Amino acid sequence: MAVPVLIGVIAMVLYGLLGWQQWRNLVAPSWDLGIFTQLAKAYGELRAPIVPIKGDGANLLGDHFHPILVLLAPVWWIWPSGLALLWTQAALFGLSAVPIARCAMERLGSWPGLVVGVAYALSFGLQSAAAVQFHEIAFAVPMLAFSLVALVERRMAAAVLWAAPLVLVKEDLGLTVAMLGGVIALWHRPYRREGIGLACWGVGWFVLSTFVILPLLNTGGQYDYTDNLADPTSLLWPPVKWATAAMLVMAAGVIGARSPLILLMLPTLAWRFAGSVEFYWDWYWHYNAVLMPIAAAALLDVLGDRRTDRVASRWTRLVAITAMVAVTLVPLARIPLLDLARPQKWDLTWRAAPAERALEAVPDGAVLATEITLLAKAVPDHDVQWLHGGNARVPDCAIIDRYAFSWGGQPPEDPAQWAADQWQVPVRVVVDDGGFTTVCRAD
Repeated sequence: MAVPVLIGVIAMVLYGLLGWQQWRNLVAPSWDLGIFTQLAKAYGELRAPIVPIKGDGANLLGDHFHPILVLLAPVWWIWPSGLALLWTQAALFGLSAVPIARCAMERLGSWPGLVVGVAYALSFGLQSAAAVQFHEIAFAVPMLAFSLVALVERRMAAAVLWAAPLVLVKEDLGLTVAMLGGVIALWHRPYRREGIGLACWGVGWFVLSTFVILPLLNTGGQYDYTDNLADPTSLLWPPVKWATAAMLVMAAGVIGARSPLILLMLPTLAWRFAGSVEFYWDWYWHYNAVLMPIAAAALLDVLGDRRTDRVASRWTRLVAITAMVAVTLVPLARIPLLDLARPQKWDLTWRAAPAERALEAVPDGAVLATEITLLAKAVPDHDVQWLHGGNARVPDCAIIDRYAFSWGGQPPEDPAQWAADQWQVPVRVVVDDGGFTTVCRAD
């Protein structure tokens, strides 16, 4: 058990260091870390998850159904920072590697199992999710790992109990839970009743959360992502979808596609490939993280157990494990963890000090409108809005970042005048340094 735990700890440290590296150098791929930091702050203050970054009065439980994120409240009490969320996600990813590595070493032997455990811990789905920072799916990854390992080991009660809370992580995972229930009912007949019960639980929560709870808590009274569905005829096109599917099959060692567990990928792939958002289709971003435990468990299910007669040949195991390792190395130029080995990535950006000065110039508790670059950093001390969010409230201060990607390369020539025109109030420049201009109301 010591080696699997060590793999998990090393994975946690690597992903945590990647998050810290990004944090100190103002890397912000999207506004998600700012949003979830604001949610954690609200839960930490025992409030509803109202997130002004998403809009006036926006309850994040009306965006996606993730009540499990209330568990971030203790994290906020201990460490009120967006960086804490990055380390929390790193810890959850590392935790998920422990059951996978343990099961692999027991079923395949020490060295083959070690390779599978490390390949899972460094899999492209986890790496890309860590690189795009915190999302609620971080909680689903270890739950799936523990549940599916228990299923592979025929510990049905544990499999069901670990899977059931997945419906509290994100609304679409109810369908994954339902699929798991179907697999249990059809392939593990002595536990048919448990499988049917789990399937009903998953479907019930999917319907309740998607069609009742989310519209009820949404400021627009709707489920926001229905419009993201594309023409059904484009479900298998463009080719990037095939490339992603091929990478997932390789993550399962190719032979893992024979396991019924591979069916658990279908609900996630269905909504992604049916979507019109290009980010859904690629191997990058966080959308494949929940599929990594499924791929690993499917591989272990098919390769069998060396301690029994049900075991694949040595040649089959070698090819399968090689495929799993290879798919981790295929996107080598874009592997996020390689940044940890690049000295220039550890050099503090020249903008770090100006960013701190820009934030320090804003009074604590002020309503602050700022760019994605500084959203998460600003949340602990300020009431934060997104600079381009169209909130009705006029902010006390604003920080304009000329280098933010939101400007599309065309930032305002006079940030102070832009802010004055935007909110129709007189403003004064407080700090102007490193591409950051802090302005505050002068009235």
